Amino acid sequence: MVGYDLKADGRNISNFEVAVAGSVSVLVTRALISPLDVIKIHFQLQIERLSRSDPNAMYHGILQAARQILQEKGPTAFWKGHMPAQLLSIGYGAVQFLSFEMLTELVHRASVRDACNFSVHFVCGGLSTCVATLTVHPVDVLRTRFAAQGEPKVYKTLQDAVTTMYRTEGPLVFYKGLKPTLIAVFPYAGFQFSFYNSLKHMYEWVMPAEGKKNGNFKNLLCGSGAGVISKTLTYPLDLFKKRLQVRGFEQVRVTFGQVRSYEGLLDCATQVLREEGAQGFFKGLFPSLLKAALSTSFVFFWYEFFCNLFHHMKKADS
Repeated sequence: MVGYDLKADGRNISNFEVAVAGSVSVLVTRALISPLDVIKIHFQLQIERLSRSDPNAMYHGILQAARQILQEKGPTAFWKGHMPAQLLSIGYGAVQFLSFEMLTELVHRASVRDACNFSVHFVCGGLSTCVATLTVHPVDVLRTRFAAQGEPKVYKTLQDAVTTMYRTEGPLVFYKGLKPTLIAVFPYAGFQFSFYNSLKHMYEWVMPAEGKKNGNFKNLLCGSGAGVISKTLTYPLDLFKKRLQVRGFEQVRVTFGQVRSYEGLLDCATQVLREEGAQGFFKGLFPSLLKAALSTSFVFFWYEFFCNLFHHMKKADS
C-alpha cells in the first residue's frame, strides 16, 4: 500500500526504509525509461510541427526521432544527462515517498479525513512532490540542458555545466522553470497517487477472487493507468516547463530548427498558442504517455516491492 493505511497487513517499516524504497524505485525506473524521456524533450523543444508535411521539422515521429538521434549522436545520446538524472532520482524518490507517507499518517492521526480518501492522496501527493521538486530542481535543469544541447557540445562534463551556467547566467539559472514546474507537478503527482489508489480499489472490486492473488500485475496495471490519466490532464504545463528551462540557451539550439525566447509562463503559453496552435500544447504527448505509463507503473511497483521486502525481512528476524 502506498500511503498510510491502518489495515495494511500490519506493515511496519522505518522512515529510513521508506526513503530507501523511494530512492531505489525511482532510480531503477529512470534508467529504464531514459530513451523515451530524451525523445520527449526533443519533441517539446521543437518549434516546428511534428509532421512530415513540414519540411523544416527535424522530428516528426518516435521511430524517426530515435533513428535520427542514434545516427547523429550515437546510442549514448539516449542517456545524455543520465548521471544528473540519477542524482535527481536518489533525492527525489526519497523525499517524495517519505513526505507522502508522513503526510498521510498525519492526516490519519489528526482524524480529519480517511487517509485513503481520493482528495487526501491528491493533496498529499501534490505537496510531497513539490517538496521533492524544490530539493532537486537544479539537477533537473542540468539534465534538461544536457539533453537539449546539440553539436558541438557546450558542456563537456557535469562540473563544466555547473561552472559555466553559474558564471554566465547567475545562481538563479538553476531554478529556471521552477514556477511552471511546481504548478505542473502538484496536480500531476496528486493525480498519480490518487488515481493509483482508486484504480487499485476498482481492480479489487472488478476482478474475481483468483485474479486478486497477483499483486504485482495489479500494481503495474494500476500504476500504468494512473500515469496515462495524470500525464494527459497536465501535459501542457510540462511542455511550458521544458521551454522555460532552456531560456538563455537558444543560440546553441539553431541546428534543431527555429528558436524562441519567452519572458515567463504566460508569455510562453501565449506564443505557443499563437504560433503552433492548440496542438502545440501537446507536442511530444505520445512518447510522454508511453513514458508516463511505464515510469508510473515501475515506480509504484518497485516501491511496493521494496517496502514489502523490508517488512518481510523484519518479520523473519523477529
